[in-house]
Amino acid sequence: MDVRPIEQRKRDHLEPFRGPGVPAREASTWLSCVHLIHQALPELDLRDVDLTVDFLGHRLRAPLWVTGMTGGTPEARRINQEIARVCDDLGIAFGLGSQRAMVVDPSTQETYQVREVAPTVLLAGNLGGVQLARMPLEAVRRLIDDVGADALCVHLNPAQELAQPEGDRDFRGIAEAIARACRELPVPVIVKEVGCGISREAARRLVEAGVSALDVAGTGGTSWVGLEIGRGPDSGEPDPEAFWDWGIPTAAAIVEAEGMGVPLIASGGIRTALDALRALALGATMVGLAAPVIQAWFQGGQDAVRRRLASLIDWIARGMLLTGARNLAELRNVPRVLLPPLADFVRERRTGLIGGEVR
Repeated sequence: MDVRPIEQRKRDHLEPFRGPGVPAREASTWLSCVHLIHQALPELDLRDVDLTVDFLGHRLRAPLWVTGMTGGTPEARRINQEIARVCDDLGIAFGLGSQRAMVVDPSTQETYQVREVAPTVLLAGNLGGVQLARMPLEAVRRLIDDVGADALCVHLNPAQELAQPEGDRDFRGIAEAIARACRELPVPVIVKEVGCGISREAARRLVEAGVSALDVAGTGGTSWVGLEIGRGPDSGEPDPEAFWDWGIPTAAAIVEAEGMGVPLIASGGIRTALDALRALALGATMVGLAAPVIQAWFQGGQDAVRRRLASLIDWIARGMLLTGARNLAELRNVPRVLLPPLADFVRERRTGLIGGEVR
């Protein structure tokens, strides 16, 4: 197999983030619809606000996950190592980009190696659901072992693949492959979307398959559908362009998957500490972000990444104080009001008026 198309695709996926990225056009995360009630008498010292969280057997100093972004190119090696080092120093989690390139070209393995600079970081490997369904499980184990991953993140991206000129078109067998991986792999399995959200129906099926966590990755942030449209021959055509904002907004996806008995990572358009605070109050265990981190790296390297993430952590703590929450458990119970359109979505889904009853 010619490995050059995959390497070029990896470069294509990085290039937009040297600038503004490929944001949603009209869709939003709906996180602004989560109004947290200000507490003028918080009776807290900022030093007493506790951001620590236990996640997949690891104690993290803050509920942040820098989600999978890149790999497979020489530049990706430096990006992965420098960002992973910062995550290790700050006590937060880090995810690799899709390891599909390692399957096609084992020489790209070094671009995913971060353990030498981030020995204690909670590290997730990454593989697409289609690839998982087509690979022997022993090969998947080797991918995990080769990078020293603590977990495997299986990404689901049917909309992106359908918009990608060279993308997959057959998505059969993925649910069973995930169930098999959950039964037989030696590490926890996380399943994530890449920006179109996870519905309650899909979340229930994944939990029944045995996943250890879900990353709902809703719409409102980077549009990977839009990025692929821009790469392909159909750019400017009305039919593919209509799917640019396809999916479930991030706040709605949190509500869809909440209460399933597994931890949730909320990603998709998390840009500020207030976004993170709202997602955590809504029921997420962790928040994930990628675009702001890679953009910071392109703007100022490792130091800029450190400043961006440190500021985010600091202001999540300050925001918690403003709600009167001493820790993350208390944050989930602070007073809040859901505003339209999120409130309407929640009501309709719960009463079954749209799309059938959801229990």
